[in-house]
Amino acid sequence: MISEKFLRIVLIVTAVFASVMLYADKKPENTGGAMPAEKTNSAKVYFTKDISSAGLMKVFEKVRGNVSGKRTGLKVHFGEEGNKYYIKPELMKDLVKSLNATFVETNVLYVGKRRYTESHIALAKEHGFTYAPIDILDSEGTIKYPATGLKHIKKAIVGSHMKNYDTIVVLSHFKGHQGSGFGGAIKNVGMGLGAIAGKMAMHASTVPTVSTSKCTKCGACVPQCPGNAITIEPKVVIDPEKCIGCAKCIGVCPTRVYGVPWGSTDTPAFIEKLVEYAKIIKDNKHMVYINFLVDISPDCDCMRSAGKPFVKDIGILVSTDMLAIDAASHDLVNEASHTKDAFFKHSGVSGRPQIEYGRKIGLGNDSYELVDLDGK
Repeated sequence: MISEKFLRIVLIVTAVFASVMLYADKKPENTGGAMPAEKTNSAKVYFTKDISSAGLMKVFEKVRGNVSGKRTGLKVHFGEEGNKYYIKPELMKDLVKSLNATFVETNVLYVGKRRYTESHIALAKEHGFTYAPIDILDSEGTIKYPATGLKHIKKAIVGSHMKNYDTIVVLSHFKGHQGSGFGGAIKNVGMGLGAIAGKMAMHASTVPTVSTSKCTKCGACVPQCPGNAITIEPKVVIDPEKCIGCAKCIGVCPTRVYGVPWGSTDTPAFIEKLVEYAKIIKDNKHMVYINFLVDISPDCDCMRSAGKPFVKDIGILVSTDMLAIDAASHDLVNEASHTKDAFFKHSGVSGRPQIEYGRKIGLGNDSYELVDLDGK
């Protein structure tokens, strides 16, 4: 497991500076507010305050007709070891059973239980995800979705098992994030469905770091490097001209010689890459979206300690539009916390650029109609 203290320091220093300079003084756009009047061409986002299995089923019925095909994957986050804010599996059990769905997820970039398929699945079961099959999408390789016309990303690298699913239901815990401001549907698709090499491409703009003092010259990394970029004699070195950024060396090294160069991509570029990855995946895979606005902590479910929730639980949102559901979630959190930019206040990074850049590249519609289903 990487040091959370170290990761937090790196992310906070780089992210706060960039966010303050670029976004702190920027006024939020009126993307509809918590309960906007009906707008022409706005996307529908369905909402309930009933945070229960029954509440989830109630809102999901509004988009069930958009789930097509024979095989459905439910994209979830199983929660980092020690984290307690991931969406609890009992809340989604009725939904999973009604769809005959498979839990789908990808392995993570950093070293820990969720980096390796076997221990990732074991942790998921430990956290209660035991009543449906689990598929780690990149456990048997990757496929590439090409893209054109985007600023940063030319192809998205995803797990090869993505091709096995007709619809992905993206179930996201909406909360803060030290790198992107908030983590919602956009992050759960872009980062969550990106394979390890894709995660590396979004997070970092350089090759892995190398700690030569940790190297025992066991040679485990050399045959695993597809770019033939690693030599260990007379000391371990990665050739930056040959490195393809797959990050395999990070996971295979038993003494953790290699590391993720956190902070090598600044906050604005990281957010743009994240949104571009989400768009590419969305353009290649049919999806619907569910956001749980509960346990809204300053940091992500990938941290052991994500900080205490800073606002009361709000409810469940469902939509067929990725951008609309995150825009509505963002507005609801701001309203509940009585501030214009709650995530900037609590995590040090504004999440508003995700929505703005998503609108710019055609990720979805940030103009929405929030349809309150309670009492109907």
